Amino acid sequence: MDLAAEAPTLRPLMFSIAYRMLGSVADAEDVVQSGMLRLHERAAGGQQIDRPDAYASTVATRLSIDALRSAHRTRELYVGPWLPEPLLVDDEDPARRIEHDETMSVAVLTMLERLGPVERAVFVLREALGFDYAEIARIVERDPAACRQILHRARQRVTTASSRFDADDADAARLVGEFVAALRAGDVDAVIRVLSDDVVFTADGGGRAPAIQRPMTGDLAVARFLVGLMRRGDMLGVTLETTLANGEPCVVFRSSDGATLSVLTLHIDAGTIGAIANQLNPEKLQHLAPVGDLFALVRQEGAWPET
Repeated sequence: MDLAAEAPTLRPLMFSIAYRMLGSVADAEDVVQSGMLRLHERAAGGQQIDRPDAYASTVATRLSIDALRSAHRTRELYVGPWLPEPLLVDDEDPARRIEHDETMSVAVLTMLERLGPVERAVFVLREALGFDYAEIARIVERDPAACRQILHRARQRVTTASSRFDADDADAARLVGEFVAALRAGDVDAVIRVLSDDVVFTADGGGRAPAIQRPMTGDLAVARFLVGLMRRGDMLGVTLETTLANGEPCVVFRSSDGATLSVLTLHIDAGTIGAIANQLNPEKLQHLAPVGDLFALVRQEGAWPET
C-alpha cells in the first residue's frame, strides 16, 4: 500500500466519521492522527491492507468509540448546554473538507449526544456513509441483525425532520441577509419577521465564556436579546460575517482585532429561522484561531449580558 498516495482520501474519510461521532474538530483530528499512525505501523510491518478505506473506517470508528467512553464523565459535568464545534465550509484544512449533509447539522450532532457510543457509530456509518449492515457489524463487532435493531432505536431517539440548508437556495440566502441586516440596524421587529414564533436559541460557553445556561424560546425574547448583544458589540468594534458551518448558514462574530468570538449557526425551516446555536466556548473555536476573550470584553464593557 502506498500510504502517501492513499492519505488524501483516507484522512477526510476518518475525519468525517470521527467528527460526526465526537462533535469535536480537535478530538476528530486526534483520531485521524492515531489512525494514520496505525496505518503507518501496519504498512511498515509488511502487513497487507487489501482495502485501506475499510481499514481506516474501522480504526476511526473504534477510536471514536473509545474516545466517547473516556469522555463520558467529562460531558456529564459540562457547564450549560453542549453544542458541537462548528466546521466552516471554507476551512483551509483539506482533511476537514467533507460532504455536508443532514448528519453534519448542529441539530443532529447535538441530538447524537443522546446515543451511546455504539449506537452513534451505527447511526453515522449507516446514515452518513451508507455502509451496509454486514460492514457495520464487522466494524462495531455486532451481528447484522443487532445493528439493524441498534439503528432502529437510534433513529427513534434522534429526530432528523429538520431540512437541509442549500447554499444555492435564493430564498434562504435572502432570509439570512435580512436577519443580518436587521441585527446590524438594531431593528427588533425586523429580526422577529425572520424568526419562527417558537424559535429556540441555545448557547454553549462551557463555563469558559459568558453564556445563558438554558435555551431561550420565542421570537420576541430572542430578537431583543440578539439586538441587545449587537448594540453592545458595536460599541466594542465587534464585526460579523456570514458563511456556512455544518452545511447551514452561520454568522461569525469577531473582535476589533479579527479574533473569533462566536459562531452563530442558523437552522432554516419552512421559510423562517427555527433554531439558533451560538458556540462561544473558546476551546471549541481553537481551530478558527485566533480566538478572542469574551470575558475580557465583558470586563471592558462592564455591562455585557450572558450570551
